[in-house]
Amino acid sequence: MEKNVLEWLEKISRIHPDKIVYEDSSDKVTFYQAISEARRIGSRLIENVKDKAPIAVMLGRNVHTITSYLGVIYSGHVYAPIDAALPEDRVNKILDALKPAAILTDEESYETASVYGKAIGCDVFKREELNQGITLWPAINSIRKNMVDTDPLYIIFTSGSSGRPKGVITSHHSLMCYISAYTGVMNIGIHDKLGCQSPLDYIAAIRDIYVPLKTGASTYLLPKEYFMQPDELFDLMNKQEITAIGWSTSALTVLTQLGAFSDTRLNTLNKICFSGSVMPGKVLRKWQENLTDAMFVNQYGPTEATASCTYYRVDHVVEENEVIPIGIPYDNYKVFLLKEDNTEAADGEEGEICVAGPCLALGYYRDVERTEASFVRNPLVDTYYERMYRTGDIGRYNKDGLLEFHGRRDRQVKHMGHRVELDEIELAAGLAEGAGECAALYNAEKEALWLFYDGDIEKKDLVMTLRKELPGFMVPRKIKKLEKLPKLPNGKIDMSSLKELAGVK
Repeated sequence: MEKNVLEWLEKISRIHPDKIVYEDSSDKVTFYQAISEARRIGSRLIENVKDKAPIAVMLGRNVHTITSYLGVIYSGHVYAPIDAALPEDRVNKILDALKPAAILTDEESYETASVYGKAIGCDVFKREELNQGITLWPAINSIRKNMVDTDPLYIIFTSGSSGRPKGVITSHHSLMCYISAYTGVMNIGIHDKLGCQSPLDYIAAIRDIYVPLKTGASTYLLPKEYFMQPDELFDLMNKQEITAIGWSTSALTVLTQLGAFSDTRLNTLNKICFSGSVMPGKVLRKWQENLTDAMFVNQYGPTEATASCTYYRVDHVVEENEVIPIGIPYDNYKVFLLKEDNTEAADGEEGEICVAGPCLALGYYRDVERTEASFVRNPLVDTYYERMYRTGDIGRYNKDGLLEFHGRRDRQVKHMGHRVELDEIELAAGLAEGAGECAALYNAEKEALWLFYDGDIEKKDLVMTLRKELPGFMVPRKIKKLEKLPKLPNGKIDMSSLKELAGVK
């Protein structure tokens, strides 16, 4: 088995040098161009960056961002992607945690990146300037000779409950295990073209970056503004002959709200993977009814387990109120449920979803305390040390042996003497005709359940639906309609902003 992603790239580049691998609305690169650019960038970084700390890659949404990631890998460094358009406070917190050896940027973002570089005292390099000269083969070969499969590949920052971003470190081996399993489940091959929806600094983008290196497929970076214009997006996807997508549930939901399929069909798409949050049955049914021959896969998992650890191939047209399982583990993943006493949950019992296996991240960068709190010894194994990750999610295996997601551990609240699942409130609200996205919160200080939503439905009609679906103690006392629920750059609902609106500390 190959021991790093560069071996994938080099192998596929020899076989299909002239095949386009990455494309955006204004540029494209073949496998040969991508590997050549990556080697030149890597060579210049070897010459100029002696510190072994990670390199922050602060670029926009284009094909050269991906070749820059590959260039950092060739230099022997770990890359940490940072969207240059992120809020200043967020970038400062990431850089403070990362303490990078350098920042790699481009002409467009150079001024912004230089301000950050000056503040933390590190060099800033332009991609365009590094992509000059010749490949330094002795230096690159020396680095390659010493690589092992457990070397860190990238650091992706996620939100932390304390307000400090967590830098999840993933190895080459973990990433390659996941991509191999994912491409097998999705049946992705050389003739597929992926439509990338995710920001390139988020975990979901690793599929669109690395699947082509494994399979010879291509990736097209869809412009983010098109996701508010379903007809224009679908026209572009048809023109580009997109066959496979791995999108956030939120993206599919918003497109449905905006009237997807009312005027324009999708002609080539036949493989759809969705993840990130619970898929409303009525949204999935809409997509199924319009793509009758397509395969739909529900995927679940945290960044700490290399993107996802379970999957479920949807084998029927779902009902609008159906809860869709998160399925079974991918190859090379061990997934099990632990009760509060650290014993394994029996079939039908709820427990915390825990993950073990080579898919696990190496930990949190420069954060031993949080690493040791989340990556712990499996209490079910007493004969040797098996490392596992506690997700904080609650699950249950149904009668068919499929894992069901039953919400976050911190999404279970005690209200009026009852245990209340906030996710259950959201699910009930989403069933109402005209309801869009919904988010439930609990203000413990005032003992008040809140529900935020968008869509066309009026508050009184939503309340009527909730009273039909839920016991009285679960119907939120505070219900607020917003024009649109606030979102994070990865498409997930910005719960921190909603907590401020609800006065939740």
